[in-house]
Amino acid sequence: MFHLSTRSLGRLEGVHPDMAETVKIAITLTKIDFGVTCGLRTVKEQERLVASGRSQTMNSKHIPQADGFSHAVDLVAYDGPSPVWELNMYDDICDAMAEGARRVGCKIEWGAAWSEGSITDYPTTAEDAMNAYIDLRRSQKRRPFLDGPHFQLLT
Repeated sequence: MFHLSTRSLGRLEGVHPDMAETVKIAITLTKIDFGVTCGLRTVKEQERLVASGRSQTMNSKHIPQADGFSHAVDLVAYDGPSPVWELNMYDDICDAMAEGARRVGCKIEWGAAWSEGSITDYPTTAEDAMNAYIDLRRSQKRRPFLDGPHFQLLT
């Protein structure tokens, strides 16, 4: 069983309690170790990310929402001490996040399945949800935007 580091727990400060609790439960359920790379962002940080091309919107759920909390987290998968960015690792993490959210009683969206709504309601696996999103974007002759490390609360 995995656990969140002190650094990851610190990065959950300012994140909506439902999302933070989802992450804390998911780490106990996952087959893939992960940490939190980002929770709360300032508007200035988001502006810098958009300017650099690392984010596509100023309407980020990482920025404090009306309730004062960030509604998003970015996670990083680990293979031992090494970060891993291969997407297949994140669909396994997403399955754990979906179960964590079900236990908390909240709805979350995954950044690799934008069109599929709450991953907690998806009838099969996160991989299937991601493939449905990719198929939809291709049918629209648009490139999918796959942000596998990103999860956000749906309110």
